[in-house]
Amino acid sequence: MKYLSRHLILPIHLNNSQALCCGQLLSWINEQATIFASCQMKSQCHVAKLISEINFMTPAVAGDMLEFGFECVSLGQSSVTIRCKVRNKVTQSPIASIDKMVFVNINANGLPIPHGMRANAA
Repeated sequence: MKYLSRHLILPIHLNNSQALCCGQLLSWINEQATIFASCQMKSQCHVAKLISEINFMTPAVAGDMLEFGFECVSLGQSSVTIRCKVRNKVTQSPIASIDKMVFVNINANGLPIPHGMRANAA
């Protein structure tokens, strides 16, 4: 797993319990996963098809620096499946994980098209 991006938690990102709001974290994960999938497929035209259950493990608070890790799990004809882990950069504590995120390569009409990747290229 490669940890390619980071995000600093600010007070505006907290919920009423003074912990990172899960919706904010999901937004960041979705954004970073989309960028990762785009780089893997070498395509700007793809959509998220599925995001599996999210396991929130450790609360994060203002001042924490989060790292987002992604890896390819499998390839379909037009899709790529990736795994995500979020951890605290300083303590290495796991914050959240998603085992399955599927992105599909599409054409201008929104229909799936082959991405041209080979399994050993992922």
